[in-house]
Amino acid sequence: MLYHWYEWSHAAAWPGRVAAEMWLQFLHPVNPLTHTPLGRGAAAGWELFERATRRYDKPEFGIRTTKVGTRAVAVSEETVWTSPFCRVVHFKRDMCPTLSTSQPRLLLVAPMSGHFATLLRGTVEGFLPHHDVYITDWQDARHIPLSAGRFDLDDYIDAIIAIFRHFEGDLHVLAVCQPSVPVLAATALMEADGDPAVPRSLILAGGPIDTRVNPTAVNALAQDKGIQWFEQNVITTVPWPFEGFGRAVYPGFLQLSGFMSMNLDRHVRAYRDMYLHLVRGDGDSAAKHRKFYDEYLSVMDLTAEFYLQTIDSVFVRHLLPRGLMTSRGRAVDLSAIGRPALMTVEGEMDDITGKGQCGAALELCTGVPARRKSHFECPTVGHYGIFNGSRFRHEIAPRVSAFLRNHNQRAQPQAISRAGVRFSGLMARCARTRLSTGSPLEADVGANAA
Repeated sequence: MLYHWYEWSHAAAWPGRVAAEMWLQFLHPVNPLTHTPLGRGAAAGWELFERATRRYDKPEFGIRTTKVGTRAVAVSEETVWTSPFCRVVHFKRDMCPTLSTSQPRLLLVAPMSGHFATLLRGTVEGFLPHHDVYITDWQDARHIPLSAGRFDLDDYIDAIIAIFRHFEGDLHVLAVCQPSVPVLAATALMEADGDPAVPRSLILAGGPIDTRVNPTAVNALAQDKGIQWFEQNVITTVPWPFEGFGRAVYPGFLQLSGFMSMNLDRHVRAYRDMYLHLVRGDGDSAAKHRKFYDEYLSVMDLTAEFYLQTIDSVFVRHLLPRGLMTSRGRAVDLSAIGRPALMTVEGEMDDITGKGQCGAALELCTGVPARRKSHFECPTVGHYGIFNGSRFRHEIAPRVSAFLRNHNQRAQPQAISRAGVRFSGLMARCARTRLSTGSPLEADVGANAA
C-alpha cells in the first residue's frame, strides 16, 4: 500500500499545485506587481511549492550538437538495440562515416539505480567529440507490464552479453557505478566461453566491486539491515493506472528519499538559496538550481527481484570478490578475463563507493596483464564528479580517451584462435536457450514470464 499512499498524497496536492500555477501566471514579468518585494516573495514561494509537489517525468538527453575538431556537427539519437527493459541509444554525429568509424566506439553502461540514463548527459557530451558514443537507457519498471516477465540481476547480465554481441567486439565499455559488477560478470562468462564479442576494454567508474573495502554509510546500511528488512520495508507494487500495475518494485520515490536524506542539510540550503535568488532577481543562479533538480528529482522504479538480488550479492554477501558469484548456475570467474584492457576510476571524496572498492577489480582480474591495467583516483571529487562536471571533463575524460586509444586493437590472433574452439560450444548453448547473437532478449524474457 506504500505506493498507493504516495500516489494518493500526490493527487491530494493537485488543487494546491493548480493554485500555485495560476498565481505564477498572474505574477508574470509583465505584471508590475511582480517586481515589488511582495510580488517577488510571493512568486518565489509559489514556485518552490509547485516544484516540491510536481511529478518529474523522464528528461530528454537534448544533445543537438557537438564539436569535432574545430567544426560543430549535428547530433541525433537512434535506437540500435532494444528489449522490454532496456534500449541502447546511439548519439549519431552528422559527419564523415570514415572519420566517425576511425574513432573508438564507446558504450556507456548507465546505472540502473533510481535515476534515468539522462543523469549521464554530461558524460555523453564529454566523450562525443572523440568517440562514437552509445548508452544503455534502462526503462522505468512502473511502465513495463507484467506480461514482459521478470528482470533480475541474471537478466541484467544476459542483457549486457546480448548488447556486447550486437557490437561484435568492436567496442569499449564504460560502466558507471552499479553496472560495474554485472559488466565484469558478463565479460567473465563470455571469456569462459571464448566469445569473440568480448569488448576491447572495460573502464569501471566508482563501481562497488568489493564493498568490504572502506565501507560507506550505504554499505553499512545493507550490512546492518539484511536482505529481509529491505524486502519487508521498501518493496511494494505498482498501483493502477500505470502499465506495470501489480509489478513488485523498489519505487523511485523511496530511492530519492534515501539519496536526499544522506545530504539533507545541503538540499535544504539549496532550496533556501533558490528562494533568495528569486527574491533578489538572480535569474542565472535560479536557473542552475532548476537544471540540476529537474534531473535529480526524476527517478524510476526498479524491479524488486533485481534490487534485492543486487543488495544481497553485492552489498551483503560480497559474492563477486569472494569468487562465489554465479549466474544461471554458472560460476563467475574473474580470472578468466584476459583480452580486454581494464581501467578503474575513483573519486577521493566519494561517499557512495569508498576508495578502493572499484580499484579492487584490478587485483581480482588476474588474467589481464599489468601493462593493460590502469587506475586513476581523481582528487577532491565525489561520486557525482566521477562522471559529470569540470573535473570529469578536464581530468577524467581525457585519461579515459587516451586509455581507449592505447588499447583500440583487437585480441591477438592466437587468442582469437583459441576463442573459436570454445565458441562452438557457446553457440550450441545459445541455441538451446533461444538467445541469438545480437538479438533482443525477447525469448529469454518470455521464458522468465512462463
